Amino acid sequence: MSERTAHTDRVARRHKASPRRNLTVAYSMAALALGMVGLSYAAVPLYQIFCQVTGYGGTTQRAEQTPDKVLERKIIVRFDANIGRGMGWDFKPVQRSIELKIGETALAFYEARNLTKTRLTGTATFNVSPEAAGSYFNKVECFCFTEQTLEPGARADMPVTFFIDPDMVNDREAQNIREITLSYTFFPVKEEAEVAAATKKTPRPDGT
Repeated sequence: MSERTAHTDRVARRHKASPRRNLTVAYSMAALALGMVGLSYAAVPLYQIFCQVTGYGGTTQRAEQTPDKVLERKIIVRFDANIGRGMGWDFKPVQRSIELKIGETALAFYEARNLTKTRLTGTATFNVSPEAAGSYFNKVECFCFTEQTLEPGARADMPVTFFIDPDMVNDREAQNIREITLSYTFFPVKEEAEVAAATKKTPRPDGT
């Protein structure tokens, strides 16, 4: 076989393989695109899990049991309350602060009142500051674990049982903390927020 004929055969094989190669590349790009979409949907829950495990961003922890030791050192926990857009509640802490020993279990209350004429369900987000305390602030029971519903004009006391993990005194970034602020923000559950907005906009039969 001449050199020219061999070159022609190689070119022919290369062109013949090109559609197959292009198809492989197309499949790969499609798989990559689907993977990126999947990751975008998973990003929020994965980030939430990361925060809960590490305390990143001041995210508190959830504990199944209380510590087996209580230190003599005391710490002050202050309480903060906020309302998100569209949440027609009055929401505030019953007590502004509590002083407790590290490792001691404490009970605090928040108070919520529905100021609207519609039934409202809310969910509370939470964090503590300074952020370094997040992985040591443990909740045993909390109203924030579930959605909360209030009928029109109804009022409710919302308890939170918590403790500060004694291991905090061994953390160089957190061992000098003397005060912690626990903050909650209530947001309306989407479906009920939409109902409340529709009710507000719909005129009554008497035109009011």
